[in-house]
Amino acid sequence: MKIAVDLHIHSALSPCADDDMTPNNIVNMAILKGLDAIAITDHNSCDNVKAVMKVADGRILVLPGMEVQTKEDVHLLCYFEDTKDLLDFDGYIRHFMSQVPNVPHIFGNQYIMDQEDQIIGERKELLLSSVDLSIEQVVQLAVQRGGVVVPAHIDRPSYSIISQLGFIPSNLGFSVLEFSKFDTNYTMYYQGFKHIYSSDAHQLGQILEREMLIDIHDVSLTGIIQWFKNYTVI
Repeated sequence: MKIAVDLHIHSALSPCADDDMTPNNIVNMAILKGLDAIAITDHNSCDNVKAVMKVADGRILVLPGMEVQTKEDVHLLCYFEDTKDLLDFDGYIRHFMSQVPNVPHIFGNQYIMDQEDQIIGERKELLLSSVDLSIEQVVQLAVQRGGVVVPAHIDRPSYSIISQLGFIPSNLGFSVLEFSKFDTNYTMYYQGFKHIYSSDAHQLGQILEREMLIDIHDVSLTGIIQWFKNYTVI
């Protein structure tokens, strides 16, 4: 069954995202746009994932995730089947984060919200920074917890695995690559991979319409994770 997805969305926890990227606003906008599944992938953090999942309440699938910035300044999308594994991953990542404090009036707010869109906390350390872990280490940590890792927006001139390394390491088991555009010349050079297109939404209006479809056997979080793990190129 084909489902419409947008698997790279930032909430108000990411300082570069609008403050109105609240759990209810994200879920309701995704439903209005006809999506079947979304992923919340804040920078180096996952504090708003549970709230978004509670708001969704079966109306739309919410894949637990995080966008990690490695020591090479590469953005990796890390997805998990359940919040328990994501929270375990997050707990480890926190030990390797920079302790540079956020300056909200410069970088933006880093709000932790509940399912009623109430602000219940704020991350104090700047989330827009690299963790002291390599690409290989982040992949290993995610895979050990049953997760999958996708190099983010590889067609962009910064914070992508291509911009930083110039190639896709063959020893890390990547089977899916994310692109920031459907119409890109990059895709022709990466025919050995599945391709996924995401919005990387920082504003509500940026969330995708029914543009990116994936074909899964089971409409569930398990089904989506298995799509990522299936090495057959579609």
